[in-house]
Amino acid sequence: MQTRWGAIVAIWFAGLCAAGQFAKVATVFESLGPLWPGAGAGAGLGLIVSVVGAVGIVFGSTAGIAVARLGARRMLVGALIAGAALSAVQAVGLPFGLMLATRLVEGFAHLSIVVAGPVLIAGAAAPKDQAAAMTLWSTFFGLAFSITAAFGIPFAASHGPGALWALHGALMLAAAALVWRVLPPEAAVAGAPLRLGALLADHAAIYASPRIGAPAMGFVFYTMIFVAVLTLAPGLVAPRFHAITATVTPLLSIASSLGIGVQLTRRLGAVRTVEIGFAIGALAALLWGLSTGALQVAAVFLMSAGLGFAQGASFAAIPELNPTAEGRAKAAGAVAQLGNVGTTLGTPLLLALVGAFGAPAITLFTLPLCLGGIAMHLWLGARRARQ
Repeated sequence: MQTRWGAIVAIWFAGLCAAGQFAKVATVFESLGPLWPGAGAGAGLGLIVSVVGAVGIVFGSTAGIAVARLGARRMLVGALIAGAALSAVQAVGLPFGLMLATRLVEGFAHLSIVVAGPVLIAGAAAPKDQAAAMTLWSTFFGLAFSITAAFGIPFAASHGPGALWALHGALMLAAAALVWRVLPPEAAVAGAPLRLGALLADHAAIYASPRIGAPAMGFVFYTMIFVAVLTLAPGLVAPRFHAITATVTPLLSIASSLGIGVQLTRRLGAVRTVEIGFAIGALAALLWGLSTGALQVAAVFLMSAGLGFAQGASFAAIPELNPTAEGRAKAAGAVAQLGNVGTTLGTPLLLALVGAFGAPAITLFTLPLCLGGIAMHLWLGARRARQ
């Protein structure tokens, strides 16, 4: 089998558009208050950002089951078209309640993309290239935020948030056409209708499996740490290092994931690479607790690089541990579900610790989570060995 890199890049572009569903609002959040003055500047307005991810917490594994039944290409193209339509509607200017409703529906489109994408990329990559292809996919979220911050913020400042949302809709429609063109049609998988009782049983089976559930059960430790540290650590270093910490940290994670991370995954396997990433994160947490000044910045950079290994390899573990498309779809759904749990819980927990303990909270928060991620994968690996 030859790796179809054109198809992989098209799917990755669809992932960038999915991350844009968050970035198109989060990066211009400060300018949204005047659009809906009745929503307030706090939790009410914040729902415009967070409601998209809340869908993944509730329905992540359900989406994996649906993708396995209906077909990943069909789900991806449909979700991209739906996302494009929703962005176009949002661009015309909506009352707060209607905007919130469209964002809720957008959460289902986002979830379908991030579950179908890994399945399709794994299928388009030859075994020798799966580590690189899945690691490339894993960069879509951070890279989309970087691109939107660099180009979308000045665009929105000149033309308004609605223009940014219209541009996002056009990009999603282009992604839908591209994916439709480069990926062959697929047949739906026959199965019993999706009913609540069956869905609950399927959820239990996913997380009981040391293969299907394993990528997600490690990934949740990564997502709890990374988003929280990325958000709060720049404000805890010396003021003269604030800008460089905020700028370099996410880019370093992407670079380490695509560089050394891919090579480690090819040589040692995805699960072992995740464990190495968490071990580096644990060392960085200790360094943070023992240092000040520039060494604290070095600790954040080291943590970002190590967690970059865990990020890419967690996605590479989906095809490594699950040879069938159905298993990969369910594993990707679980990754989406627990990933959203981690990103939702991590920042408030670390913020509470920072309020109580100050800068040492980074060590108190990240060290046990890194060790927990290693322990989780060792336990699941032992279960797979017994099977």
